[in-house]
Amino acid sequence: MPQLTTKDSDQPTYLRRMNRREFVKLLSVLGLGLVAEQLIDEMFMAHDAPVAQAASTAGKGPYWAMVIDLDTCIGCHRCVYACQATNDTADDHKWNILIEDKTTFAKPVFVTRPCMHCEHAPCVEVCPVAATYHREDGLVEMNYDRCIGCRYCMVACPYGVRVFNWQDNNEPNPQAGIWGKVEVERRPRGVVEKCTFCSHRLDAAKERGLRPGYDRAATPACCVICPVQARVFGDLRDENSPASRALKGRQAVVLRANLGTKPRVFYLLPR
Repeated sequence: MPQLTTKDSDQPTYLRRMNRREFVKLLSVLGLGLVAEQLIDEMFMAHDAPVAQAASTAGKGPYWAMVIDLDTCIGCHRCVYACQATNDTADDHKWNILIEDKTTFAKPVFVTRPCMHCEHAPCVEVCPVAATYHREDGLVEMNYDRCIGCRYCMVACPYGVRVFNWQDNNEPNPQAGIWGKVEVERRPRGVVEKCTFCSHRLDAAKERGLRPGYDRAATPACCVICPVQARVFGDLRDENSPASRALKGRQAVVLRANLGTKPRVFYLLPR
C-alpha cells in the first residue's frame, strides 16, 4: 500500500489517496477500465471526509449512506442474492454486483457495486421527463410510470449501475424464499431500473417506529444479510449510526471522486 504523502498527512485518518496504478486496476475490476486513463489523474481519489460531506449538504433530514468494508467482505454473494430476492430482479439485471479483485491490493478483495445515490447525479440531470429524480432525503429514485426508456440515464451514469428491461421478466425469482422475500413489484418492459437502497423500507420505517441502519426491517437487505457486517447503512448526520461508526479511524474512498458526483457509497480500504 502506498504511503501517505506530506499533503495527505493533514487529512483525516479515514481519507487516503490511491495512486494512479492502484485506481486504474480497481476501475478495470469494476468493468470501468476502458475510460480509466481518460479520467484519472494522481488526485482522482481525493475526497472530503464523509461526515463533513453530510454536514455541508443542505437540509436537516437524514443523510443516508452505505459503507462497504473491502477488508472484511468474504465474497459470499449473500448481498447480491438478498437484493435480487427483495427487489425481484432478473438474473441478468442484478442491482448489486460482486467482483473479485486479485491485483489491486496486497491481498484479494471482493468489490460490490450498488447505485451510488450521488448528490450531483448525472442520471437526474439528463432525464428529459424527470423519471429519475432526487427524493427529499437525497436518494436517487425512479418513477417507472414516467420512464420513456430513452436510456440517457444509463449513458450518463459513470458507475454502470443501471439496467434496461428489454423484455418482460416472467421467470421465477431463483433467490426468493431462500435469501429473502419479494417486497416490491417487478418493473415493466421498456424502463430502466437500479438499486434504491431499499427505499421502500426507509419509507415504512417512520410509520413503524423503526430506525434505518439500526433495525433490520428498516435497513437495506444487502446490509442486513451480510454475515460479517462488511456492509453497513445509516445516517451520517447521526454520529452513532452504524455507517458513521464504521468510518471512524478508517481510510475511505469513493469511486470517481474527481467527477464531483459526491456518491453516498464509501469503500473502506484494506488495512
